[in-house]
Amino acid sequence: MSYQLAQFNIAQFLLPMEHPNNADFINNIDRVNGAAESQPGFIWRLVGDGGVDNALEVKAYEDNHTAVNMSVWQDQQSLEEFVFRSEGHLSIMRRRREWFDKMEFYSVLWWVKAGHQPTVVEAKERLEQLRDNGPTVNAFTFRSSFPAPD
Repeated sequence: MSYQLAQFNIAQFLLPMEHPNNADFINNIDRVNGAAESQPGFIWRLVGDGGVDNALEVKAYEDNHTAVNMSVWQDQQSLEEFVFRSEGHLSIMRRRREWFDKMEFYSVLWWVKAGHQPTVVEAKERLEQLRDNGPTVNAFTFRSSFPAPD
């Protein structure tokens, strides 16, 4: 059985999503998503309903301040290369404090069977598992990761 790495992250906007202060973030979503899709090891990402090409339309939480992102990668190295070394992503990450509240638990990783596209419900459950139990093989972080199952 082959496995791939799923990642889910949330961000709570300081101001309502549509506020002009968030324009630089909103206007760069497609560029960052394009950078992810062109990265070796990228497999899939969450998109909105009705042809919306980003996940900002996905309402995973009841408030209008929380944005979600989810993707699947060939392995952890591919995801880390994009998150921590791709200028397309780093340029936005460096500015995240302009747009988002600091959160203790905002990102979770877990292994999925090859070809599986995780749901938002599944991802939220994994983030809750991480919050409740700390890193485990079922829900972990970049710093406290686990190898893919055999």
